[in-house]
Amino acid sequence: MTDISAIRTKYNDKTNLFLEEDIEVKEPFYLFEKWFSEVRTNPTVIEPTAMCLSTATKDGIPSARFVLCKGYSKEGFKFFTHYTSRKGQELVRVEGTVEKLPFSDADDYFNCRPYQSQIGALCSNQSKPIKNRDVLADKEKELKTLYCEGDVPRPPQWGGYIVKPHSIEFWQGQTDRIHDRIKFRKPKNEEKPDGILTHQGEDGWIYERLAP
Repeated sequence: MTDISAIRTKYNDKTNLFLEEDIEVKEPFYLFEKWFSEVRTNPTVIEPTAMCLSTATKDGIPSARFVLCKGYSKEGFKFFTHYTSRKGQELVRVEGTVEKLPFSDADDYFNCRPYQSQIGALCSNQSKPIKNRDVLADKEKELKTLYCEGDVPRPPQWGGYIVKPHSIEFWQGQTDRIHDRIKFRKPKNEEKPDGILTHQGEDGWIYERLAP
């Protein structure tokens, strides 16, 4: 016979709540580093740097795909891709502004990539239509005869971006479905936190709890 009371107790367990008073530093990048450190040291997580990048066309048609976060600081989050790809052409302001990184940053990262990844970037005009897979296979063979490992040049259409956030939201799931959502954002114009719904954080951020 199932012990309903035991299930109910487990379901309503409130020992893992995400509360404002438990955030030591009221600043989103500190909290991100703390959470990210737990993920990247977890052996069950295969790719801890994967992030979902969502963009939209000028007509408002959305698109989402996964890229790898290749660096972050209080300035923002970095990733690299083909400038001509769909994700490279549809970057718009959603939760922050997006800027291209200097070519020197792109060169540094490209030169650290595995040889096959470099060849793959050079032979692909990403997201553009091609006749068949043979086009890529033939281009790969051609490039490997031209460039040895360590000599592959960065394609001019390949580089990096940095997302400079206006807001960062942290979400923690709960078994009772009343999830925790705490959002840090930059204040609008002369907005002042009221101490009830919005609160003063650090480094110019304010934070608020959102209903799940």
